[in-house]
Amino acid sequence: MAAPKKCPPEPRERAVRLYRDADPKPVIKRLAEQLNVRPEALRSWIRQDAADRGERDDLPTTAMLEENRQPRREVGEPRRVNEILKAASAYLAVECGQTRRRS
Repeated sequence: MAAPKKCPPEPRERAVRLYRDADPKPVIKRLAEQLNVRPEALRSWIRQDAADRGERDDLPTTAMLEENRQPRREVGEPRRVNEILKAASAYLAVECGQTRRRS
């Protein structure tokens, strides 16, 4: 199954701003239909925006999420390099072994 498409930040910010500025608050499902986005996506954007503004304590802020992703990226790079080195080592071992047998 294909990964869901990510919405660019500009339409996302616009959608959240439309919701926040409206008085009374619109029904999320109807606003999502008007903006041509999934209602659950809009709902999660609104929740994340509230967390970023400090209005919710039950969700981590975007800055906290990015902070948590950084170590994973840093650990992932050496792992990829190690996999490449292992593959190269195995390839060279096979090539050198075949060369010796021919001599």
